Amino acid sequence: MRQPIQTDKAPAAIGPYSQAVRCGDTVYLSGQIPIDPATGELVAGDIVAQARRAFDNLKAVCEAAGGSLDDIARVGLYLTNLGQFAEVNAVMAGYFSQPYPARSTIEVSALPKGAAFEVDAVMVAG
Repeated sequence: MRQPIQTDKAPAAIGPYSQAVRCGDTVYLSGQIPIDPATGELVAGDIVAQARRAFDNLKAVCEAAGGSLDDIARVGLYLTNLGQFAEVNAVMAGYFSQPYPARSTIEVSALPKGAAFEVDAVMVAG
């Protein structure tokens, strides 16, 4: 059975999907781009500012699901410029601690709303 997760502390879904869905102890978190949930607008700034906002959004959805970033088992990173990987990696290091989640990093040609970064995840929380 799927239980949708929703919080006003992260941007509302911009399509026919949930911010996250809980199935038992597993929570599948939809991709978060750097949208300020208060304004609904993409944050201004460089890739570091975009990554921070996206991770803050992801954290808010984790908390709404009753967990935290420490409960994330897998994270996916999507960048429109893989040359910015080092900056995103440094931002991620500030949000996660060991043992780190499994991760994939993929360069994509474009992201919604012109974002340069997106993150999604799978969380396991009891």
